[in-house]
Amino acid sequence: MADLPIEGRPTRPWDWRGARNRLAASGRFQSWAARFPLTRRRVRRDGEAMMDLVAGFVHAQVLAALVELRLLERLSDAPSGVGALAADCDVPPHRMTALLRAGAALGLLERQGRLWRTSLRGAALTGVPGLRGMIAHHGAFYRDMADPVSVLRGGRTELATLWPYVFGAGAATDPERAARYSALMADSMGPVAQETLDAISLRGVRHLMDVGGGTGAFLAAAAARTDAALTLFDLPAVAPAAATRFEAAGLSARARIVSGSFREDPLPPGADAISLVRVLYDHEDATVALLLRAVRAALPPGGRIIVSEPMSGGDAPSRAGDGYFAFYCMAMGTGRVRSATEIEALLADAGFGRIARRRTARPFVTSVVEARRPT
Repeated sequence: MADLPIEGRPTRPWDWRGARNRLAASGRFQSWAARFPLTRRRVRRDGEAMMDLVAGFVHAQVLAALVELRLLERLSDAPSGVGALAADCDVPPHRMTALLRAGAALGLLERQGRLWRTSLRGAALTGVPGLRGMIAHHGAFYRDMADPVSVLRGGRTELATLWPYVFGAGAATDPERAARYSALMADSMGPVAQETLDAISLRGVRHLMDVGGGTGAFLAAAAARTDAALTLFDLPAVAPAAATRFEAAGLSARARIVSGSFREDPLPPGADAISLVRVLYDHEDATVALLLRAVRAALPPGGRIIVSEPMSGGDAPSRAGDGYFAFYCMAMGTGRVRSATEIEALLADAGFGRIARRRTARPFVTSVVEARRPT
């Protein structure tokens, strides 16, 4: 009983983090720290970061306005004045000035005397594939996120209605929905395909099958790096667009399209490498387990599975994976973002071995895990 105080209650280690947080929450301490030479720089930096969090939604809407009005593209090649921009965009000059200043504050625009032009960061942003489509569907996402607690509790969302696979195979045959989904996925596949293919080697692969590959954007990119035969497996609604892509790329004789649903149909045999690019995070664990078992059954001994998608940071949360894609999946109403560790565990449960992570240059775009079917 020597470790008990007089009251008979066990002692606890000093909670220095709790003491730190109580001190930081004190208005008097904040006021003092903002003036004290050794702390004022930290206080200002943290204050600006908190303001960015509070204003983040507005900043995103400033970006949306710049994109919708095509100001980044227009000002990339040549500068322009407020008057001309206001007239062309049908926005009052004083409000156009406010938008341009906001764009400059976000590092997307810069002043050149009395004129405005796109900054280096803004120019790079215009080259992001699928940006306009992403901004367009963000309207629905942001409306859903206006009630984040409802999203967390699994409430009905507008974003879910945009994606054909959310409602099952029947709705996935809706040509308009499938076309909208496929166009956005294809437009934004460029950076994902590049990161994935830079992180892996296709040397020795004789037949690559992309499951859930949409209109074939990933296979078209992979075709430039391998002479392997190519197979696309996805729902029937996306087959016409995939056929058009393969024909335009001169791949019609080399790439075949097999329509089906992995929930109901076995995967076609013959491939010694199968890719799942931005597929697992669309589905719940039970569906992912079913898919991974189907992939294992379709692969020969020694065959390889390639998983590429945005991933959670796990014990080290990331802004892209945990701050964006996690809520994006919730709003879609299906699937979830997983860490590389969770995906490795799912692969192991499905009977895969030699599981390895592949480093990507831009993990905020995608992360990659590979595995083999045991021989």
